[in-house]
Amino acid sequence: MSKTVSTYLTERNVGWETLKHSETGSSEESARAAKIDQGHIAKAVMLQDGVGPVMVVIPGDSWVRLAAVNRELNRQLTLTAEQDSMCFFPDCKTGAIPPIGPAYDVETLLDESLLSLAYVYFEAGDHRSLVKVSGQDFLELLSGVRHGHFCDAQ
Repeated sequence: MSKTVSTYLTERNVGWETLKHSETGSSEESARAAKIDQGHIAKAVMLQDGVGPVMVVIPGDSWVRLAAVNRELNRQLTLTAEQDSMCFFPDCKTGAIPPIGPAYDVETLLDESLLSLAYVYFEAGDHRSLVKVSGQDFLELLSGVRHGHFCDAQ
């Protein structure tokens, strides 16, 4: 687990569990390895424009609706290459970005489909573990971010 994630969870007084699994390269692979529903994984999708980066947090079984995000923010964001976004997450492995943008001072949007889950799982900053938190605690980790409909199911 990245130091930033661990510190943020502790500072927010959030209880969590770490689920170790074999090394994976995507949220789909992580869900399979950890034997959990892909729709219960919150994944971070990084976008950017001349103003700066934006993280969109969506279920692992979904795709970002770029038009919806651009409309919400009145910007012209584009998908950020994984390697290019890593400068904002220096203690994480490439492609294992935790979906808790506030911990990294990154503007964040949260898809409303994640609001009703009893438990949420997310990348811990590596490719070998997921963090499990209650749905309520996940909302605490993302308090103050905008909510909306920013994705479509695969």
